[in-house]
Amino acid sequence: MKRFFSVFFLIFTVCVSAQTKIEGIVSDDTGMPIAFANIIFVNSSEGTITNDNGRFYMESDETYDAIKVSFIGYETKEIPLGQKVNYNMEIVLTESAEQLQEVVVYTGKQSKKNNPAIDILRKIWAKKRENGVRKFKQYQYDKYEKIEFDLNTIDSALIKSKLFKGLEFMFEDLDTSRITGKTYLPMFLSESFSKVYGDNVLDREKEDVLGNKNSGFSGNQAITAFVEDLYSDYDIYNNYLKFFDKSFTSPLSKTGIDVYNYVLSDSTYIDDKWCYNIIYYPRRKNELTFKGDFWVNDTTFAIKKINLQVTKSANINWVKEIYIEQDFEVVNDSVFLLKRDYMLSDFSFSKKEESRGVYGKRTTVFDNYNFNNPRSEDFYKAVSDPYDPRVFSQDSIFWENARLERLNENESGIFKLLDTLKTVPKFRTYYDIVSILGSGYVEIDKWNIDIGDIYSTFGYNDAEGVRLRGGARTYFGQNDLWRLEGYMAYGFNDKKFKHGFSGKFLLDRKNRLIISGGNRRDIEQLGLSLTSTNDVMGRSIASSSLVTVGSNDRLTNINLSTLNVEMEPVKNFRIDVGGSFRTLSSALPDAFSLDYVDPNSPSGISSEIKQFDLTTTLIYTPGKRTIGYGVERSNINDDYSTLVLKYTKGVDGFLESDFDYEKIQFSYQQPWQIGGFGRLTSTVELGKTFGAVPLGLLSVIPGNQTLFSLYNVFPNLDFYEFVTDTYATVHLEHNFNGRLFSRIPLLRKLNLREIVGVRGAWGQLSEENIALSAPTNIPLMAPEDQVYWEYSLGVGNIFKILRIDFNFRGNYLENPDARAFGITGTFGFNF
Repeated sequence: MKRFFSVFFLIFTVCVSAQTKIEGIVSDDTGMPIAFANIIFVNSSEGTITNDNGRFYMESDETYDAIKVSFIGYETKEIPLGQKVNYNMEIVLTESAEQLQEVVVYTGKQSKKNNPAIDILRKIWAKKRENGVRKFKQYQYDKYEKIEFDLNTIDSALIKSKLFKGLEFMFEDLDTSRITGKTYLPMFLSESFSKVYGDNVLDREKEDVLGNKNSGFSGNQAITAFVEDLYSDYDIYNNYLKFFDKSFTSPLSKTGIDVYNYVLSDSTYIDDKWCYNIIYYPRRKNELTFKGDFWVNDTTFAIKKINLQVTKSANINWVKEIYIEQDFEVVNDSVFLLKRDYMLSDFSFSKKEESRGVYGKRTTVFDNYNFNNPRSEDFYKAVSDPYDPRVFSQDSIFWENARLERLNENESGIFKLLDTLKTVPKFRTYYDIVSILGSGYVEIDKWNIDIGDIYSTFGYNDAEGVRLRGGARTYFGQNDLWRLEGYMAYGFNDKKFKHGFSGKFLLDRKNRLIISGGNRRDIEQLGLSLTSTNDVMGRSIASSSLVTVGSNDRLTNINLSTLNVEMEPVKNFRIDVGGSFRTLSSALPDAFSLDYVDPNSPSGISSEIKQFDLTTTLIYTPGKRTIGYGVERSNINDDYSTLVLKYTKGVDGFLESDFDYEKIQFSYQQPWQIGGFGRLTSTVELGKTFGAVPLGLLSVIPGNQTLFSLYNVFPNLDFYEFVTDTYATVHLEHNFNGRLFSRIPLLRKLNLREIVGVRGAWGQLSEENIALSAPTNIPLMAPEDQVYWEYSLGVGNIFKILRIDFNFRGNYLENPDARAFGITGTFGFNF
C-alpha cells in the first residue's frame, strides 16, 4: 500500500472534446432519488445509469436532441435537450399505473423466471467459449495501451490554496471527464505498443513489447509497479473480474442471476447487426458488483458493447468510482473481436460526491488481427526482452505509426508540463516528501545515495533497551546493475554498536545471474520462520517490538557472513547456491540459554555456536510478474504461488565450524481467489534435520509474542515453546471481504470484513538432540503426541485501516504459561 500512497499524492489526466453533455438527478414524484435508472440518447446506443443517489452524468462526441429515461415500474419519459450542455437537470418519473400493486415499483427486483433477459444471458453462457480469438487455432494482433493519471474535482478554492501557490500555471488547461463530469488535470502518461501472438492448440501466448514511453514519474519503480498491478488484464466473459485484489461478479457470470437484476430494455441495429440491450443492477448493497448495460448480438450472442460501473456501496476502500467500457468489432457474420477497452478508477479518501481524488485511466486498442498462422513451439519459448533499451528509445516516427488512438492536445502537453514542474522547487519538495513516505528512503541525488530505511530508525527489546538505527544504500536508478547497502545501530541498554552491510551485483541480465554477500552483527529474535533465507539486512518485527506478551528475552547475538550466487535460467524459477558462516550466542544468558554439550570445552559446556553451512535453494513462483531489469526488481502482483525447496549441509571443522548435519525443507504457499467468497491463503511447510545439532540450529515452530497479526506464525505460542528436528505445519487464512457482514443490516454500512484462520503444527525432537542441548531455563519439547492447533476469528477494515484478530489455542494448555487466548491486530491501507 506504500505504492498506493505514492500514486495517490504524486500522480495527477486527458481531454475529450464533447458535443453533448448532460448532468442531473432522477427521482420519483415524492422526491426520492431513483437508483439505477436508465438514461440513453434517443436514436443511439449511448447511455448510462444513475448511481445509488439517483445522479448521472453523460456526454457524447455526437450532437443529440433528446434523452430517454426509464426504470422498472415507472413511465418511460423522453426529454428534449434545449442546448448542447445541460447541467442540473431534475427528472421526475411517474409510477406506471398497471404496476402500482407490484413490489417491483419500490425495489426494482426482477423475477428469474419468464425473464427474456435471463433467457438471452443463458445463450451468452453457451456461446462464450466460441467467441473472439478462441474461435481460431492461431491468432495475432497489435495492441496499443495508454495509461494516465489526473488530479480531479478541481475548483477555484483548490487553485487559490496555499498548497498550489506558485504552481497556478498547472491549471491553465483543464477539462471535464465524460464519465463523471468533473474537472481534471493530467499529470502522468504511459504508452506502450506490442504485438501479441497466440496458439489455442498449443495453449501458448506471448507478447512482444516494441515500444514503451513514459512521462511524469516514470523513474519511480513503485509507481510503475502499482500501475501494472492496477490494470491487469481481465475477460468480461469470466465469472469473476479481479480489481484491487477483490473479485467482482461479472454481469455475464453464470452466478450473475443470484446477485443481479436483468431487464431487456431495447433492441436496434449496431454496425448492421441486430442487438438487444440489457440493463443490469445489483440485487443487494455492499457486495462487489457492478451496474450498467450491454448490447448483445441476436445470433452469435456475442457482446457488441458493454459498460460496467461499481456501485458506491461496494465494500472497497479508497476507490470512489470504477468504470469500464468495451467495444467489439464485427469481423464477419460470426466473429466479434475486442476493439477498445477503457477503464477509469477514481481514487479518493472519501466516497462523497464533492471529494477530490485522482483518476487512473487505461485505454487499450486492438487492431490488425490475423488468424490461423501456425508457429513453432520454439517461437513461443523465445520471449523478447521487454527491458531492451531500444524499447524505451523509440523515436517520434515510430510512435506516430504505433498509436492506434491518437493523443489529443492535453495528452501531448503532459510531457511539456512535467518538464516544467520538475524545475519548480516547491513541486520538487512535494515530490520528495511523498517519495520518502512511500519508499522509506531520503534521496540524496548529488551523491547517488538514499538514507534510510527511516521506518527502522527506532526500536526496543529487552536486551538493547531503546535502539537507534541509521542506514544508507547506493541508488543511481531503479535498474541499477549493482547495489551496496549498510546500517549502524546502537542499543542504550547493552551499550553496543551493531552493523550490517551487503552488496549485490547483476552479472548477466538474461539469466539473472547475481552474486551477493554481506555481514551482519546484531541482536535478533530467531525462530520466526521455518524456511528462511540468509538475508543479512533482514530483521523481524519481533526483534524490536515496543509491546510484547510476556518477556521478550529469548534473543540471540548473531554474527552472520554470507556469499551467494543465484540465477533464473527459466522465468520465475530461481536457483540460489551459497555459503554462510554464523556465530550464535544468547543475548540474555540468564533468561535464555543456547548452551550445548561440548566435550572439547574445558567445562564440557559451550555457550557459543560457530557454524559453516552450504545451501542450495530452488524457488519457483509460477505466475509471478515483476518490473525492472536491474539487480533489484519490484513485484507487480501477489496472486502467485511460491514453492521453495532448500537443502542445507553443515560442515564441521571448516573455519572452526562445530557441527556436521543435513537439513531439507520444503514450503508451498498458495493464494486462492474463491470467486465472490473472498481470498484463501494456504501454506504447507515440511522439514527434517539429519544429524545431531543443538538448540540454536534446530527448527523452532514460529510463535508470536507481539501484538501484531503476522501470517505464518502461531500467535498463541511463545518463542521457542516448541522445538523440532522434524516438522510439518499448515496455515489457512480466509478473508471473506465482507461477504457475510454485508447480509447483516446493522453491520452493512460499516463495510467490515470477516477473516477466519486455522493453523496446525506437528513435530518430533530426537533424544539425541535433547541430550546435546543443555539449556537450564527453557524446556525442550515438540508437538509429537498430537497436532498443535489454533484458530482465529478476525474483523478487518475497521475505520478502513485496522484489523483485529481473536486467537484461540486448541490444545497443549498444560504447557507452562500457555496462552489460551490472545488478541492481535495490524494497521494497513488495503483496497
